[in-house]
Amino acid sequence: MNANTLMVSALLSLLPVSELRGAIPYALSRGASLAIVFPFCVLLNIMISPLLFIFLSTLHKLFFRLKPYRVFFEGVIERARKRITGKVEKFGYFGVVFFVAIPLPITGAYTGTLGAWVLGLNPIKTFLAVAGGVVIAGIIVSLVSVLGIEALSFFIRDEVF
Repeated sequence: MNANTLMVSALLSLLPVSELRGAIPYALSRGASLAIVFPFCVLLNIMISPLLFIFLSTLHKLFFRLKPYRVFFEGVIERARKRITGKVEKFGYFGVVFFVAIPLPITGAYTGTLGAWVLGLNPIKTFLAVAGGVVIAGIIVSLVSVLGIEALSFFIRDEVF
């Protein structure tokens, strides 16, 4: 994997919009090895949870005094609360795992951690739940990416298009 692909994959793994859904397919489409891409992107995405908890327990309190931040953050909190509350009430920490594991927009390490923080869940248990969900999401995204690339190369190779 070249340095540019590595940097973009790292950035995509850490961004709330893309996370693994963007990082793994991007790197694989650039010819990177799944054996390198998977652990690299998954570990970076897992690190979001403790970093977000640190932010929420320190800098967030300072930023919350600023009205634009407060208005934005309250909207984000309400969406996270709505999305994760039912799953946590029904399944506990496994609800966090399932929520993070579904590789769809607005599910992932950020929303799972934020929702758990709003609900007052234990940070260490939340980290473990988010880590489990990220690994499952990484497997799903990797399978879909590899199968998609293989299917696309089959169609191109056999000139089906």
